[in-house]
Amino acid sequence: MTHSNAGAIWALGVTQIIGYGTLYYSFSILAPGIAETFGVAVEWIYGSISLALLAGGLISPYAGALADKHGAARVLSIGSAAAAVSLIVCGLSDNLSIFLAGLVIVELASAFALYSTAFALLAQATGPQAQRSITYLTLIAGFASTIFWPLTTWMLQALNWHQVYFVFAGMHVLVCLPLHLWLTRFARIAAQRPVVENAVPLMETRGANNLTFTLVVLGFSLAGFVSAATLFHIVPMLGRLGLGETGVLVAALFGPAQVASRLINMAFGKDLPAPILSVISAVLMPAALVVLALTAPAITGAIAFAIIFGLGSGLFSIVSGTLPLALFGKAGFGKRLGWISLGRLGVSAIAPFALSLALGAIGPKPSIWILAAAGLCCVAVFSEIWRRTKSGSVAATASQAA
Repeated sequence: MTHSNAGAIWALGVTQIIGYGTLYYSFSILAPGIAETFGVAVEWIYGSISLALLAGGLISPYAGALADKHGAARVLSIGSAAAAVSLIVCGLSDNLSIFLAGLVIVELASAFALYSTAFALLAQATGPQAQRSITYLTLIAGFASTIFWPLTTWMLQALNWHQVYFVFAGMHVLVCLPLHLWLTRFARIAAQRPVVENAVPLMETRGANNLTFTLVVLGFSLAGFVSAATLFHIVPMLGRLGLGETGVLVAALFGPAQVASRLINMAFGKDLPAPILSVISAVLMPAALVVLALTAPAITGAIAFAIIFGLGSGLFSIVSGTLPLALFGKAGFGKRLGWISLGRLGVSAIAPFALSLALGAIGPKPSIWILAAAGLCCVAVFSEIWRRTKSGSVAATASQAA
């Protein structure tokens, strides 16, 4: 990795920590106070974020196409400005309707400012090192929840939630926007370097390409469903399984396990092809759910569940950028990530509600088995992608030999 590439990755790491911290992770800390201010049940506030997530998913392909056409760094800069505006709207809101409008703008801004566009920038600017660069970025940004959960809690001791949103908006204006503007210059300089060709994409035939991409979207959508449903209900679900306050311990272990998975991948998995890594990450999530279903209410089982699930979730953050790049190459990369985000966010938005219904109707253990079954479907999809890449590589080798 060159010195300039390292600077770009660290700059993106800072903006992604602030982006995910302010636009995503802080919400669960702020939601109870927001619900109290507006005099509604907290479920209504979470329902609002589900609607906003759908809006963000719908605009993601457009944001990705803009990144391909005009450069991802410019799109990130637009995202920073839009994020600041969205957070100001949330902070100024004096009724639920205005707050919902602010949340929708938050998610629209997220489509421009978060991982998908950041991954596209690394693909455009770091050339053959892009997959490695994406891994480094996810490692740095993996600390967003570790920083912003306690930071937001601490801020609420001195400020109300309106003021917290104003501080968050200031972070985007004073930190993220200047860094993204600098990255615009970095990307322009990187584009002038001698071009070193990346490895040939694994999928080259147009028909195979289209079907494989459909499988990629389906696989990440299933993974998003299992992850969102599980993480949204993890503490109350563990309580209903008889684990009591262990849910807090489980939540504390999940974040470090995510970061650990990225460190392990950097140390030992740097030569592991992205399709294989996608299968490994897909296997870990249903495996964790099966462990929980079989061992509850044992505390050791809950701890094992949290660690295994966190490992799988952490790897998926890497795979969501590296797999489409390995399969299809840099051309149209931003737009492809946008379509993947649309599928993932659309399904993730309904996942917490669907699991809530299941928990009420059939109880926690049958619900966990259903989630595990969905996870196994995800494993099957990514296994098929891996199989297709192997046959695609064989076909490409044969055609070159001919």
